Amino acid sequence: MAVNRPTLIALTALAPISWGSTYAVTSEFLPADRPLFTGVMRALPAGLLLLVLARVLPRGAWWWKATTLGALNIGAFFPLLFLSAYRLPGGLAAVVGSVGPLFVAGLAALLLGDRPTLRTLLTGIAAALGVSLVVLKAADALDPVGVLAALAATASMSAGTVLTKRWGRPDGVGPLALTAWQLTAGGLLIVPVAVLVEGTPPALDGRAVGGYLYLALANTAVAYWLWFRGIGQLAATQVTFLGPLSPLTAAVIGWAALGQALTPVQVAGMVVAFGATVVGQLGAAGASVRGAAAGAVRVTAPVLRR
Repeated sequence: MAVNRPTLIALTALAPISWGSTYAVTSEFLPADRPLFTGVMRALPAGLLLLVLARVLPRGAWWWKATTLGALNIGAFFPLLFLSAYRLPGGLAAVVGSVGPLFVAGLAALLLGDRPTLRTLLTGIAAALGVSLVVLKAADALDPVGVLAALAATASMSAGTVLTKRWGRPDGVGPLALTAWQLTAGGLLIVPVAVLVEGTPPALDGRAVGGYLYLALANTAVAYWLWFRGIGQLAATQVTFLGPLSPLTAAVIGWAALGQALTPVQVAGMVVAFGATVVGQLGAAGASVRGAAAGAVRVTAPVLRR
C-alpha cells in the first residue's frame, strides 16, 4: 500500500528509534563480551523468519549483490557495532556513528552522482555535534579498538545504505524479501567467525532469551524491513539523517528506565540533533524534488522538439 512521504519518513524513523534501545538491552539483558554471538542471534533468526514469509530467493546477479549488502549492512556492521558498544563507555560509539550522514553524503556523490550541498554538510556536522553533547562525558576514556570498530561499523552501514539505493530491488521483489536476504546472508557470514573467536555459545537465562527475542523480532526483523523500505523510496541522505534518532532514543531510555540524569547541556544537544534531523529531511526532500523536476525536463524536452 502506497503511503505519502511524511508517513513514509515517520515509519522509516521507527527503525533508528528501535535501534536506540539496543544499548540498554545489551547492557541489561545479554551475556557480556559476546559481540559476535549477539550479532548472529540478532540477524540470523530474523532473516530466516522473513525468508519463510517472503518465499523468494535471489536470482542471477542478486546472489552476490544480496551477499554484498548483507555483509555491509549486517555481517560486518553488527559485530563491529556490538564490539564498540562493549568497549566504549558513555555512548561514545553513538557519537562516532552520528557521522554517518557525512559518510553517506560522500559515498552518494561517488556512487549515485548526488553532489552534497553545503546545507547537507553543515546539517551533518550539527547532528554529530548535537549527539556529542548528549552522550559524551569528559571522564570517558578513549579505547582505540572501540573507536576503530565504531568508525568501521559506520562506514560499513553507510556503504550498504548507498549500494542498497544504487542497486534497488529486482522486478517483483519487495522490501521484505530484500531484508530477508541481507539478514540471512549477514548472519551466516558471522557464524564461522563467532565459532572461531568466541567458541561455544554461552548459557542463556530467561532474561537473555527475552533480550535476544526482542532484538531479533522488533529490533531487527521489523526495524530493518522499515529501513530498507525507506531506502527504496527516499533519498539516501534523507534516510541516513534519521540515524541520530538512535542515540537520542538511547539517552531518553537511559533517563526514563535506567535512572540516568540528563543535564541542561544534554538537553540542548538533543534539541540540536533533532533539529538537524528535521532540517536534513527538508533539505533532502527539496533536492529530490529538484532532481525529479530536472529529470522530467530532460525527458520531455526531446518530445517537445519532435
